[in-house]
Amino acid sequence: MKDKVLSLRSHLMERLLTSLFLLWLASSIVGYFATLNYANQPYDLVLLERARMVAERMKLGSGQERLDIKLNLPDGNDPGISDQVLYTVSDSNGEKIAGNANLSRPLSFRKGKTGPLFSNGERNGEKTRIVSLVYPGPPGGKLLQLHLSETIHQRQELIRGIFAYIVIPQLLLILIATVVVWYGLKQGLMPLERLRREVAARKRDDLSRLDETRAPAEVHPLIDAVNNLLERLKQAMQAQKRFIADASHQLRTPLAGLKTQAELALREDDLERKQRTLEQLLISARRSAHLANQLLALARNEPEGQGDKTFAELDLNQLAQECTTYWVPVALEKNIDLGFEGIPMQVPVRGDATSLTEMLGNLIDNAIRYTPAGGHVTVKVTCSPDEATLCVEDNGPGIDPQHRERVFERFYRILGSGQSGSGLGLAIVAEVAKRHGATITLDQGSGGVGTLFSIRFPIHEMIRKEAFAAAMKDQLAS
Repeated sequence: MKDKVLSLRSHLMERLLTSLFLLWLASSIVGYFATLNYANQPYDLVLLERARMVAERMKLGSGQERLDIKLNLPDGNDPGISDQVLYTVSDSNGEKIAGNANLSRPLSFRKGKTGPLFSNGERNGEKTRIVSLVYPGPPGGKLLQLHLSETIHQRQELIRGIFAYIVIPQLLLILIATVVVWYGLKQGLMPLERLRREVAARKRDDLSRLDETRAPAEVHPLIDAVNNLLERLKQAMQAQKRFIADASHQLRTPLAGLKTQAELALREDDLERKQRTLEQLLISARRSAHLANQLLALARNEPEGQGDKTFAELDLNQLAQECTTYWVPVALEKNIDLGFEGIPMQVPVRGDATSLTEMLGNLIDNAIRYTPAGGHVTVKVTCSPDEATLCVEDNGPGIDPQHRERVFERFYRILGSGQSGSGLGLAIVAEVAKRHGATITLDQGSGGVGTLFSIRFPIHEMIRKEAFAAAMKDQLAS
């Protein structure tokens, strides 16, 4: 079962119409009670006036009461007056004295009130409205109560009429608002529709930025995010194209050489010549493997490749010491003194341990490769409150100033150096440093001899505080 597709237009229509419906419902409820209140007021006044007229005709409270008089009150059969009026005269105990109905109530129900008292009732299944008045009785007698009851047909008819005049126009306004809102949303979402058609009509290799000038301001953050994604995708595709171009250019010749040397070894009958051919084949295979590894390392360490997802807090001092120790046997084979100068504390940086190891390994390999036998290579780590510095220094022939900027380019090799290589080692160093936000400087070694590579890493404020706290803790413990 497919998931329900969320439509922005439907979502907005649902929210707006729900709000309008709730507003209409609240308005109708308030209007109903307001109508009920205002419709009762005039009818209650008429009912009170009629009760006073009845009391006047019966001379209640005058001491000359005429309780046997016959009153002509509406009986509900007149088309013009649809309500039936009944009355009762009772004493203070609620005993009926006169009237055409028994509406008697004890005087206690008034709860001390002396004026007209209105109440709701029901008679023969019909709702009624009752008004009660109190008059003094004959001398020495009890108080007299007059209860006048009236059905509420006319009230209900008036309430329905007023309520209809309130609700029906509001309902029509809701329907008109629905059409207006639908049309407004359709027109308001047209820029998004144009943007959708523009994206749908693009070619698959078109990664140019989306035009945000014709889109609403509320959509600009989304378009900016999409443009940033397109830019990162473009960089990733460019990196992929560069890798494919580099790999195809650099691996074609070594692989062709391997193929040729293998064919020569198969055709060679002389065992000594075949052995030399196989040795050359092994050397070529090692160079091809090294070149492939360098290409993969270069692609892996491009900033557009992995980003900083693999970054973690690590100790640059320890990492440099371990990497230097790994290259000691290679240096000894060439009779080169490879040393390490660290500091007696952690040097916290944030980065990828594998990439940093590859970077330092390429610098050490480059130094060992170009330093003559009997020379020395030194790896040094220093730290300041704002940055950590990793240095690799040798006393080899050095690099002329005109080549110092270009040695970090891919496949750039100084002619006449007499050393074989892929020309990717320093390019990998540059990419790793760029990925970690570090800066590289290339200078002459101490005494104006050799080469000094310095890579400076920024130290994050939080890492610096944590490292300072750890150092203080260690100092107190010692």
